[in-house]
Amino acid sequence: MERGTQGETSAAAATDPAVGVGVAAAVGVAAGTDAPGVDARLLLLGEPGVGRLALLARRRLELLHDAGVRIGTTLDVTRTAEELAEVTVPRFADFVAVDLPDAMLLGEEPGPLGADTPLRRVALGAVHEESHLHAVGDLVRYAPSTPQARGLEARQSMLEPVLAAAGGWLAQDPARGGRILAAGIHSLVTVPLRARGTTLGLVSFYRSDKTAPFEDDDLSLAQELAGRAAICVDNARRYTREHNTALALQRSLLPRGRSEQSAVEVAYRYLPAQAGVGGDWFDVIPLSGARVALVVGDVVGHGLHAAATMGRLRTAVHNFCSLDLPPDDLLTHLDDLVGRLDRGEGWAAENSPDSGIVGATCLYAVYDPVSRRCTLTRAGHPLPAVVDPDGTVTFVDLPSAPPLGLGGMPFETVELELAEGSQLVLYTDGLIEDRHRDIDAGLERLAAVLAQAGRPPEETCEAVLDALLPARPSDDVALLVARTHALDSDRVAQWDVPSDPAAVSRFRAAVTEQLAAWGLEELSFTAELVASELVTNAIRHATGPVQLRLLRDRALICEVSDGSSTSPRLRRAKNEDEGGRGLFLVAQLTERWGTRYTPEGKIIWTELPLP
Repeated sequence: MERGTQGETSAAAATDPAVGVGVAAAVGVAAGTDAPGVDARLLLLGEPGVGRLALLARRRLELLHDAGVRIGTTLDVTRTAEELAEVTVPRFADFVAVDLPDAMLLGEEPGPLGADTPLRRVALGAVHEESHLHAVGDLVRYAPSTPQARGLEARQSMLEPVLAAAGGWLAQDPARGGRILAAGIHSLVTVPLRARGTTLGLVSFYRSDKTAPFEDDDLSLAQELAGRAAICVDNARRYTREHNTALALQRSLLPRGRSEQSAVEVAYRYLPAQAGVGGDWFDVIPLSGARVALVVGDVVGHGLHAAATMGRLRTAVHNFCSLDLPPDDLLTHLDDLVGRLDRGEGWAAENSPDSGIVGATCLYAVYDPVSRRCTLTRAGHPLPAVVDPDGTVTFVDLPSAPPLGLGGMPFETVELELAEGSQLVLYTDGLIEDRHRDIDAGLERLAAVLAQAGRPPEETCEAVLDALLPARPSDDVALLVARTHALDSDRVAQWDVPSDPAAVSRFRAAVTEQLAAWGLEELSFTAELVASELVTNAIRHATGPVQLRLLRDRALICEVSDGSSTSPRLRRAKNEDEGGRGLFLVAQLTERWGTRYTPEGKIIWTELPLP
């Protein structure tokens, strides 16, 4: 029976390369530790010690199996290198060092690696800390004579069974080499990490103290271990590259800095998910009349497709805001856009590997600092929170509506009057729910964190994230906190205009007087001319009531409202035309101008920069 077992072992070694490597390596260890000078072939033929050899062979096979299971559990380059060190120490080596170029850690192609390529020590497995090898984080440049440099140049594994006699290795750093030898390290195998025809880095295995020196059979096992690890490292690098690309795309599409508006004081945070970049986004968009729009949205999915879709929706919201659409109309247009994206209009959508159903939610709010009123609407999005100046927290009871793209249901709005200093908190669902917490528990916790009076928006953001999020969230999170301001009555002037062209001169004088009171005499001529033109057009071409309003904000805002829904159109007047030049003149004299519609009619507005 014993000889039959030996024969089966020998046959397995001859037919199965993995078993052959394990058995041969085991024989090498046995010959080096238990029976110095004994011919390994005799041991395989049935001499004493074969049971121990079979045990060693099985341990080598177990090591290869564990390497396949434990290396590559994450798509993180550094962690994968650490797993290689953890699997092989101390079962195969006493010290394991993994060196990679910095490009690998960034997800980039490493490029040709040679003797002069600096490598970063990203992992070091050790049985004790007194090895004197380079530490994790060190930048290592191998001398051309070292086994590591020669292995990179030749793309081959290198074996140095006796380091004390390896002059090329000692030439790297004689002083450090002496300390390493004094620490008991005596044998080395170094293997380039190669995957898909590319050299990614280098792994070095060291043995120390009473462990047998590396032999040729150990070299084969080291190559097998490094080959499996190299595939996992390359997968992690490719994922890192895609993740960084998607993250860069998304961050380029999110707002940068603070928008120029004084209606609200804002703070915001965006945290990408651990699993990958998603489509969460937010925006603060100045509107006419000193108003501001606050937007938070969430595109379903992760990766480049979600980030690109988010950018398209954010651009669309900006365009719709430039038309001064009411909140419910804006979401209706956005819903139509997402529906067209879902239907895959165009050649590009039909041929894109990422094309498919686009799911998205959105919350849109418009705040007016003059009236202190806020109008909100949502499409499948979590409810916003309002924090009163005294710290009372309420979630706005917005009517439920389906996510964007489903169509068929009208969007409803809610209008609130907010006390000055209130905080409006908008967020995506990743903040309040995950696999371990339902949405109700998340809302309760959020309300508890928000219930504090007088806290600035920046501190509110920090408190919310610290209380509700783990270090590495499983979903994207966008958070927007806006503290409201009111435009004082002494910065607003308003007049009712009768339908009499003769009254225009009286209001020109009123504008001049008001600007003098504000210390803006420099703008008197331009503002008087603009107000006169807009009031005259309203009296001649629109229906009443007509109203003139001046706002002193970041710019001087002049507004004329009337009861007509017909918008004036800028055109180029011909030489023989008697009219048609007034609106052109207004456009030349002002920084911006436009029309917004109200339930009662429309408002023509202009903005003049303050001196």
